[in-house]
Amino acid sequence: MVIMTMTSSRAFLPVLERIAEEIGRTPGRGRPADYIPALAACDPRSFGMAVAELDGTVYGVGDWRQPFSTQSITKVFTLALDLAREGDELWEHVGREPSGNPFNSLVQLEYENGIPRNPFINAGALVVTDRLQTRTADAAGELLAFLRAESGNPSLDFDKEVAASESQHGDRNAALAHFMASYGNIDNDIPLLLDQYFRQCSVAASCADLALATTFLARHGIRADGTRLLTRSQAKQVNAVMLTCGTYDAAGDFAYRVGLPGKSGVGGGIIAVVPGRCALCVWSPGLDERGNSVAGVAALDRFTTLTGLSVF
Repeated sequence: MVIMTMTSSRAFLPVLERIAEEIGRTPGRGRPADYIPALAACDPRSFGMAVAELDGTVYGVGDWRQPFSTQSITKVFTLALDLAREGDELWEHVGREPSGNPFNSLVQLEYENGIPRNPFINAGALVVTDRLQTRTADAAGELLAFLRAESGNPSLDFDKEVAASESQHGDRNAALAHFMASYGNIDNDIPLLLDQYFRQCSVAASCADLALATTFLARHGIRADGTRLLTRSQAKQVNAVMLTCGTYDAAGDFAYRVGLPGKSGVGGGIIAVVPGRCALCVWSPGLDERGNSVAGVAALDRFTTLTGLSVF
């Protein structure tokens, strides 16, 4: 149950300004991901945060309009797009449990016969992308069109430099895909699947864009134009998997500190959902040892503390 102590949405902006001020005084922001040159060059002191309400009103502070590399955040939207098309059949091919292992682990797949533990580790995201590719013939294109429509920003696009860097360092993802294919859990040719997956992860978007794009989950599955993408039950499913699996192998700590469904990416972004109220995105590229934004987690922790908005 969401506890709401705020009486007016206008109170969001002062809260965001207070959080930005506090974060600005915080030493030690982690380190940017160093295996992708475009990410390694980011300033770890950068910080942006946005809140989007159900009607599309958006508030922000700091670098909230600056595009950044979304990386694994896009796995949420690909999951929703595929779940809308095939429903519960998806869960026969990917699980819904926290992994407890690194996001690119091969070991777990060996034990579990090629069925990834959840859709947000790399293996699971590859399965979801594969299934969306089978149904649309252009999974990355479907994702981009969805993000453009929900954010209201037609200029959103893939970052070719980031996609190329991902591909050049994609041996582990290729191994995961081939391993799952050996169990019959991948339908498409591996090179095609990897190209779709790397493009998906390369989308550049701002906090404002992503907060707006995530509000369909706060609206229980209803898109910005009023049409329904997911049933209320399916939206609950996506939010639940975000809460338990959305921040790599730190999901328990994130739930403890923040108390919201969330999904992080190694570009330094994190999206979060307050069902029935709003969606958030925070960005700061300095990461902790588990790949989550240090300032981003701290900012979301302060947001739920100051507003009383939480699912607990």
